[in-house]
This record gives sequence, structure tokens and C-alpha cells, in this order.
Amino acid sequence: MARPIFLALLLAASSYAQGPNSWTTEHAMQVRNTGGAKPSADGKWVAYTETRQIMESDKSESNTQIWLARADAAQRIQLTRGEKSSANPSFSPDGLWVYFSSSRSGKNQAWRIAVNGGEAEQLTNFKDGIDAYSVSPNGKQLAFSGHEADPDEEAAKKEKRDFAVVDEKPRHAALYVVSTEAGAGGKRTHRKIASGDYHVGGAGGAPDLAWSPDSRSIAFTHVKRPEADYWPTADISEVDVESGTVKSIAATGAAESNAAYSPDGRWIAYQRSSNPPRWPTDHRLVLKPRDGGASRDLPATFDEQPNIVDWDAASRHILFTETRHTKGVVYSMPLDGPPTVVWAPEQGTVAAVSANTAGTHLAFTQSSPAEPPEVYAMSIDGGKPVRVSRSNTDLPKLPLPKTEAVQWKSKDGLDVEGLLTYPVEYEAGKKYPMLLNIHGGPAGVFIESFIGGPSPYPLATLAARGYAILRVNPRGSSGYGRKFRFANENDWGGGDYRDIMAGVDHVIAKGVADPERLGVMGWSYGGFMTSWTITQTPRFKAAAVGAGVTNLWSFTGTSDIPGFLPDYFKGDPWQAFENYRAHSPMSFAGNIKTPTLILHGQSDLRVPISQGFELYNAVKRLGVPTKMVTYPRMPHGPNEPKFILDIMNRHVEWMDKYVR
Repeated sequence: MARPIFLALLLAASSYAQGPNSWTTEHAMQVRNTGGAKPSADGKWVAYTETRQIMESDKSESNTQIWLARADAAQRIQLTRGEKSSANPSFSPDGLWVYFSSSRSGKNQAWRIAVNGGEAEQLTNFKDGIDAYSVSPNGKQLAFSGHEADPDEEAAKKEKRDFAVVDEKPRHAALYVVSTEAGAGGKRTHRKIASGDYHVGGAGGAPDLAWSPDSRSIAFTHVKRPEADYWPTADISEVDVESGTVKSIAATGAAESNAAYSPDGRWIAYQRSSNPPRWPTDHRLVLKPRDGGASRDLPATFDEQPNIVDWDAASRHILFTETRHTKGVVYSMPLDGPPTVVWAPEQGTVAAVSANTAGTHLAFTQSSPAEPPEVYAMSIDGGKPVRVSRSNTDLPKLPLPKTEAVQWKSKDGLDVEGLLTYPVEYEAGKKYPMLLNIHGGPAGVFIESFIGGPSPYPLATLAARGYAILRVNPRGSSGYGRKFRFANENDWGGGDYRDIMAGVDHVIAKGVADPERLGVMGWSYGGFMTSWTITQTPRFKAAAVGAGVTNLWSFTGTSDIPGFLPDYFKGDPWQAFENYRAHSPMSFAGNIKTPTLILHGQSDLRVPISQGFELYNAVKRLGVPTKMVTYPRMPHGPNEPKFILDIMNRHVEWMDKYVR
């Protein structure tokens, strides 16, 4: 049955194409995502990953492999192959090896492969698989984190008595080291160096390990429990690799993470949140002397959400990334003084930035709305980036739409920005059907990245079919400073909704959008806002709600982040119930007149599928056209190519039916 189903998906995708010169959802599935770029210590090579979608026969998966490229773009080769993905590349200090992680032997393990090719060598053999790894600066050891399997749990599962008590026996990861060179008999034995009543790594599985320059110590982030709701408990400790002695580096009521040693060994830089931590998030860069002196905050950054990349070679600057409006930007923070820009493209945005261990070179992914992602390398000291990958140069040369940043005033005078994508064959003076696309978060942000790749929202395909698309960054979004990001506290569906509707009116006033042909769509918080919008106005002819929060109080009691909304809404539902009721779409569901498509993963822990069913049953009982599609195995975000293709096609079909 698998082949007929796949053919049906392709036929469905093909049926939406306007002609041979239009970008379709099929083309989107051909786009290869790039990432994981890492420069070698001497800056001459870059290792990076390329991901393609596998949809043949009974397969529906992403396959990631590692490529190696000269930093001057003179040469590139594929380094790993196979049915199992390989990811997270890094170089050995001497540049002779590329380390990576892969589940090619069953569980996720650390491997290495010579840069001149050959067979990959497995370095770890951890029963449950590793979480993250990091190679020591002297190249002699590899540190990794992972959860050690409990033999009693395995026996209980085998004997069908594997009941579980909620919140008991958390799957804490510990920290281990293993030699990079095999010992007697060709074997390597790992050694535990740090464990306790904490989970090594960030909440939700984020890796966070850093070696000291002398390879004697490791700084690591740890949280009370591995679940996503525990990120506010993050602290940083340092372990002596030889003795296993652990000491605290940063442990306050704030969340501390992402430590980085200066090359001269004098400093540790890290990120620290406000105290107590807030879900909209705000961070400062902190500098701590290793000789025991007091730590100090560095100047606030533009968005107060800096993400440390590493240090420069001279130990005088900390490199970090941050979103500024609709662009990802690379910055340099001196030990004294404000940050400066290292790289910000004129068109597009950067992502997944890394530095080499010498602190001399950067590598990153760069794209724009009309340019698919490719990997670039550059010297930290200056010069323009050089494209080293050719992952998407063979894509069909089809017309892609114009996208531009637009600004307007909200109802209360607040400056708001968004990205407006025009129909491919746009003619000035002609009005077009317009789709409003709302991002998640709510502290997400629409940036100037490629719009034609595999994503729930086939923006390039929709633009090829004659739609204009408005993506708004309303109050609550990242990229516009702390005050703007915190401006929707206790007010979901208030000021943010007015920001969005003012944007719709702005595009109508520009003469681009036809006010009688409007659609709205969004995922997660974007699904919340889509649900909210159709309870507040009948202006939209169609809506598509992806994994949307529809009932704030039932969401809080069933999500894997029960601390999230109490932060935004000044208390738990039993303390501030009226706030939750007044801002829940389900409280006003009786107003819905808009045909509504609902898309939801059956394994979504972040926004449980019950949220989708609440909205679906209400719309159905109202007699308004609706359809709900559920996806087995799918978590909060789509992760299987055939599901992604189906979701894209359903958006096109629904909007074509009711809007165009």
C-alpha cells in the first residue's frame, strides 16, 4: 500500500501547480537544508551537514550527511553516506579527523572519520546512546553526556510490569569521558566524571559542554530534571576531568547556561537570565574570572537574547548571535564596551553560526526569501563570507516572489513590522487574495529566510498561485528588544491581535490585498492567534489552525510546560481564572463563521491534541465547514517528509477552496 499512497501524495502536489514554470510543493521537498557548519582549527576547511527528504516507497524520513569543503570553495566532497544520518561534525585539533554523531550502529554514538576518507570509527558504545559530545583541545579525550539504562526498568518492560509513577525516576544524564585512541585489544572504556541529583545538559535535551583550553576541566550546564519545563533551573558547574571533583561556576535563582572558556584560560563567559527566569526570556552575557574574582555583567545587547558562539583568538571579544528585526546577525562583545557587528547580510539572514577552536574563522548558513540555504565561511577579522556549499544550486530555476519588510503603526501607536510576500506575477494596482501567516512562540520571529523549502507553510507555492502573504511580528515577538517582547503579558489576543489586524489593513491600504479575499493560518501560538482571530471577526474566508492552543486553562493542565502560561498570565488558572477565560478562543467559539482546517500531531506533548479536538468539535457543532487531520507519531512540529508534504498541500487546497 505504501507506493500507491506515495503516488497519491505526488499527484496531489502536482495538481496544485499552475504550470511548468511555477514553484510547487514538490519543488519544496527537493530543497536541501544545510547546517552544523564548523571550521577547522586552521580555517582552511569547513565541515557541514546537508539534509534531504527521503520519500521513496515506504520511507518518510530526513537523511543528513556530512560534507567537507575548502574554505576558499575550491573543493568539496561528501564525507559520510548511508541510510542512517550523520550530524554534529567537529574537527580534531590537528585537522586530520572529523568527529560526528550517528545512530548507524543502532543507538546514537560518537564516531570519527579521516578527512581524506575511509571507514568511520565508532568511539563510544553507550547502551542507551549519547546526547552530546565534545572533543578535548589536546585531542586525547572525548566528553559526552548520556542516560545510563536501568537494568530493573528493562526487566520490567520485558515482563510487562512497566508501569510508571509520574515524576519518579527522571532520566538524568551524566557526564563521561573516553579516550579518542583505542587501548589494548582495540577497545575504549568510558569513565563517569560527573553525576548527581541533576540532569547534565539543558532542559529538553539541549547539549551544553565546554572544555578548558588545557583539557583539564569541563564546564557543563545542568538542570533539576530533563523535561522542557525545567529550563529555569539551569546552573553551570565545572568538573576536574582527572579527579572528578565538581565545583559550582554559576548557581543563582537565574538560569545560567552556555559556558565558554577564553583561549588564554583566564575567563569563562556564559549567559544568565533575569532572576527569576521569565518565559519570554531575557539574557545578559556574564564574564567570570577563573581566579575566583567576582563575575560581572557585560552591556545589554539589542534584543537581550544573545547566544554565545565562542571567543576570538586574542581572548578580547565574545562572539554571539542575535536577531535584530528580521535578520540573524553575528556580533562581537569586547570585555569593555558595547558590541559591534561582525556580519549582517544586506539581503537575507544567517543561522547556525559556529567558530573554529582557534577563534579565527566562522561558518554559518545563509539564505534569503528567494535564495535557498547554503554554507558560508569567513575570517573573524573581516572580509566577506565565501559560499562553500552547493547544496541547492541544481534546484529548478523558477521564478520566486519578492518579499520585503513593511512597517505600520498599531492602534495604540506602537511601531510594528512584518514581511510581505507579493504574488509571483504581481501587477501594481491589482488587488490579490492575501493570507495572514502568524508565527509561534509567542516570542518567535519571522526572519528573511528562504520561503521555498519544506515547511508547513508553502509560501513560494502560494505566491506562485497568486496570493500575497503577510507575516507579522506583533508585540511579544523576538528581534525588537525586551520591552517589545514582554508587551503581550497577560494580554494574548489583545494588543498582539490589534497589531496583526493593523498590518492587514496596511496591506489593503497599499492596494495589494483584496479585503474580500483574506485567509489566516498559524502553528502553535500562531494556531492560538488564528483561533482567536476567527472568534473576533468574520473578515477571513478561511482559517488553518496548526497545533494551536485553543483553551488556555486546559492547555496548562495537559502540556509538558505547565509553568509557561502562569508566567504570562500572572498565576495558575485557579489563581487567575478570569485571565485564562477572557483570553481563550474557546470562550468565544460561538462567534466562529470561518471555514476552519485543523492540523495536529497525535504525539504532541507541547500542545496536546485535545486542544485541536476542542476547537474541531465546536466548529462542527456550529455547522461551519471544518476538517481535522491528525498525524500519528508527529510531535509538536512536523518531522516526517510525507506529513510535511500533506500539510503543505492541505493548506493550498483549503485556501484555494474558500479564499481564491
